[in-house]
Amino acid sequence: MNFVKPLIMASMMAVTATGAHAAAKFTPELLNSLGRVSDAQVSPDGKKVLYGVSTPNIENNNSNRELWVMDINGKNAVQITNSEKSETNAVWFEGGKKIAFAYPNEKGVNQMWVMNADGTDRRCVSNMEKGIEGFVLSPDEKKVIIVSTVKYGETTQDRYPDLKKTDGRIIDDLMYRHWNEWTAEIPHPFVGEFNGSEVTALKDVLEGTQFESPMRPWGGVEQLAWLPDSKSLIYVCRKKTGKEYAISTNSDLYQYDIATGDTKNLTEGMMGYDNNPAVSKSGKIAWLSMEHDGYEADKNRIFMLDGDKKVDLTADWDYSVDFITWSPDEKYIYFICPYQGTMPIFRMNVANRKVEQVAGGQYDYDGLQFAGKDLLITCRHSFLEPNEVYSFKVGKEPVKLSSVTDPIMNTLGDVKCEKMMIPTTDGKMMTTWVLLPPNFDPNKKYPSLLFCEGGPQSPVSQFWSYRWNLRIMAENGYVVFAPNRRGLPGFGTEWNAQISGDYSGQCMKDYLSAADFMKEKPYIDGDHMGAVGASFGGYSVYWLAGNHQKRFACFLSHAGIFDLRAQYCETEELWFVNWDLGGAPWDKNNEVAMRSYREADPKNYVQNWDTPILVVTGENDFRISYSQTMQAFNAARMRGIPARMVLFPSECHWVTKPQNSILWQREYFRWLDQWLKK
Repeated sequence: MNFVKPLIMASMMAVTATGAHAAAKFTPELLNSLGRVSDAQVSPDGKKVLYGVSTPNIENNNSNRELWVMDINGKNAVQITNSEKSETNAVWFEGGKKIAFAYPNEKGVNQMWVMNADGTDRRCVSNMEKGIEGFVLSPDEKKVIIVSTVKYGETTQDRYPDLKKTDGRIIDDLMYRHWNEWTAEIPHPFVGEFNGSEVTALKDVLEGTQFESPMRPWGGVEQLAWLPDSKSLIYVCRKKTGKEYAISTNSDLYQYDIATGDTKNLTEGMMGYDNNPAVSKSGKIAWLSMEHDGYEADKNRIFMLDGDKKVDLTADWDYSVDFITWSPDEKYIYFICPYQGTMPIFRMNVANRKVEQVAGGQYDYDGLQFAGKDLLITCRHSFLEPNEVYSFKVGKEPVKLSSVTDPIMNTLGDVKCEKMMIPTTDGKMMTTWVLLPPNFDPNKKYPSLLFCEGGPQSPVSQFWSYRWNLRIMAENGYVVFAPNRRGLPGFGTEWNAQISGDYSGQCMKDYLSAADFMKEKPYIDGDHMGAVGASFGGYSVYWLAGNHQKRFACFLSHAGIFDLRAQYCETEELWFVNWDLGGAPWDKNNEVAMRSYREADPKNYVQNWDTPILVVTGENDFRISYSQTMQAFNAARMRGIPARMVLFPSECHWVTKPQNSILWQREYFRWLDQWLKK
């Protein structure tokens, strides 16, 4: 495969965000006041953009999402909804005269609604007893796929009707809970008729089965697609339950004939994740596919059906793809993927497999739609800038269309983001992002933070996070450095895969190399360096706490793994620990697994802990149980080490409620300032 040089190149390796007036302090309250822009939808005539803005309400401890419409050039932005609840899944129909969306009815149950393009004449058009999670209109707009839930398994009251008030659960198989929910309901796609004002004749595509589609916990309407004739649909499903579901990532694309109910497996024999079908206007089917069953961080390839033949379009492309869409002329597939520490937009010529970058710079791009033949609409963000809507033409610089966050962001001080290449112990160069505080003076000494990424195979790209926001860390006076250590995507499959079965190996050496490299910088106060992270990043903090040899002055771990043996037996997605750790702790003949539990288990090094540590967790975290955090806190206190635990009863793996987020940020900086600024 030929990779053409980017059509748009970033001319500078450092980007600075500068406020126009006296700088305001970027506080947790300001961070949680920003409107969050998402899901830009181009009108059928290419003249308008529909998008959502979710705004937190700190006092009420919730968020509300409203819909906006603007001209394709960004002018005349108008808020078209002003509701008590959030509008989601908004799409144009009837040539742009109307908008369909999801919204709760008077009973608080989410349903499908329609309204005029200016927000008037809102009408509820569905009546699903259990509500809807999303919908997809057919190309002829006469049918609709609606995602709703069905009962999973037998309840305790089914078995014992006289015990109406018992809250006990009877469990006979695995996958009884997932991410942050107990598995009592699962999603199914329903297909029905739609006349513009009412949804009727709904039929459960998976009727009588206990299979879920879309797949929990992240799957949405992107796992559903229509064929151009509106007579067939495609859905993604992993047709497994219980233990078989818990140990497998083998999902497939199924084509369902609406008239006959006949179902065909389009990806038979493909053993990993097959996901996110993209259907062109002429009916060409492309999708994302992973090769190996059980490896959730495998390379995401672009496959295409050519008759009955499945063709890997990315056989010579060494990077994992996240998003795909067809160009209007069907000559190209446009895609977004992690690449060298960013998330650019590429396009592939389907005929010759040639790839070229069409939008880049020190940014991440999110989603893509065409407005006509050559204008593209996307969302863009970075460490320094929240998500906003942009347009661009191939070969031209992107143009900012929305400015939802400007009133706050324009008041903040200057923060510089630089890319550094740091040598590793095995002779490679590691891309590392470094954020410098406002009014940075290279002649001064600054406390610093090593940011440890989670995943463990999530990219350290130019993300903007409302949980782990690197800009607010820099604005509070810290130099923040975020290495793209081994195990992160964007640097080829070998770099990404190295971490599997080697949690305490090269990836930890990479972190220590980054810390040592930064300590040599004249502006770094080597005695006041901390290490922070969540999930695998939290695990990394625990492991470093027992192996850092006085490099760090304090630690902060959010939802980290402290005990690998317990993690294997507590987590819900067993394919994950089977692949990443090598297997079960009782498999004594498995050398990879035994090395993981011997060398990579943080609790094996607690006797070496000597540094203050803050730990954070949510009681609804079913991925990494809150008991892991409690173990670490108890161990630190029993060792006589200064420690603090922040526990959120209502949060899961993430802290999302506005007041909880503010508390998290306040305690974060209170802890860091106590140990790194005094």
